Amino acid sequence: MEDIRSIAQITGEALKQEGAEKAQYTVTFKETHEFNVDGGEFSLFRTLFDNSLSITAFKNQKKGSAFTNKLDAAAIAGTVKECLASAESGIADSAYDIAPNQGKECFREGSYEPDADKLFERTKELMEEIRTNHPKIVMEQMIVSHVKNHTLYQNTNGTEFEYFWGEYSIEMMYSAHEGERTTSFFGSSVNTDSLDKPFIELGSFAKDLCDVEAQLTTVPVEGKFEGVAVLAPSSLGSFIYSALGNFVTDSVILEKTSIWLDKLNTKVADESITISIAPTDSRICCSERFTGDGFKSEDYNIIEDGVLKSFMLSLYVSNKSGFERAKSSSFALIMKNGETPYADMIKNIKKGIIVGRFSGGQPGTNGDFSGIAKNSFLIEDGEIKGAVSETMINGNLAEMLNNVVAVSKETVEDGNSVLPYIAVDKIVISGK
Repeated sequence: MEDIRSIAQITGEALKQEGAEKAQYTVTFKETHEFNVDGGEFSLFRTLFDNSLSITAFKNQKKGSAFTNKLDAAAIAGTVKECLASAESGIADSAYDIAPNQGKECFREGSYEPDADKLFERTKELMEEIRTNHPKIVMEQMIVSHVKNHTLYQNTNGTEFEYFWGEYSIEMMYSAHEGERTTSFFGSSVNTDSLDKPFIELGSFAKDLCDVEAQLTTVPVEGKFEGVAVLAPSSLGSFIYSALGNFVTDSVILEKTSIWLDKLNTKVADESITISIAPTDSRICCSERFTGDGFKSEDYNIIEDGVLKSFMLSLYVSNKSGFERAKSSSFALIMKNGETPYADMIKNIKKGIIVGRFSGGQPGTNGDFSGIAKNSFLIEDGEIKGAVSETMINGNLAEMLNNVVAVSKETVEDGNSVLPYIAVDKIVISGK
């Protein structure tokens, strides 16, 4: 069975026959064209197909879910029965629901059809750029792909969203080597809907490669001190996602463990901080256009000028908690840039560290974190002294957002996020 609408129609009819009171279902056709590069040489070209059907149904205020990648009529009927059986064995909860009628809409984003020849040429160009200008880099693996996706969402309230999108993805895992010296692995990735630019110009590829080469020679960090940490976009995203996970997402609001539970419309961060979820921003590549609950996705601010404006809540947790539902379920993260050039940010730091990557455990409920600063550099008297190794940093996510020294004018756009550099004070930095 090849027709996406026929699959949706059969699913809807089967749900009615099985007695579903409310339901939503999503059919996805996905096609991936992929180049693999291992050890600096092309090792694989393949085309992958991934078609699927996911169903959520409600009966007697109980919720059931099921998934299948077999889309013949018999498989669909079996998956619907499985979904309703799941609901029957569930626990009734009046907070379960789906979006009311949102109408019908079709979305088209990105480059739906791949240009395989141009993709291959851009990949070869990137490999040659790395060989010529970054000879110490050893490319452990590079995966370059085009994903073509056709999705149809329907629910029993009459909503229908259809989405055609296509994007290119470049993912690299590499390290630097010189004689007996070697660095740890580092990963860089970008999503884009255009092949107009050489890949080396996208995201932070060029800077990341230089920074990894610089890690071959390190300088010692002596003792423990409290200083300024400059969070590069490559690490800032992970810190922000950790903060959001700890303070504003479904589980922590439902369980009432968030320290921001009573902070809506009050100041939780420095006034320089504005953090948005923006799936429709032009700098974000082929992001969400409708939520898992069946609402049309909209951009929204979580923190605006330091003030907490929204939690990141699904319809279910919104109904349970009484707080407003988030306007999307995307993680298309944008942080507003500042006015300070990156070079000036460094010049104004007496002693601190640039954090390229952070490796640590799950932060505590209150936001305390501890881990190793990797691909990082020591700053003293306004100058970058060199790369560091075996350096720990400790702090608190909530306090960090209030101890901002500067936000850079520059940003890095990788198709999934738009992030600046930020300098935060009162971070404990520990060397050998």
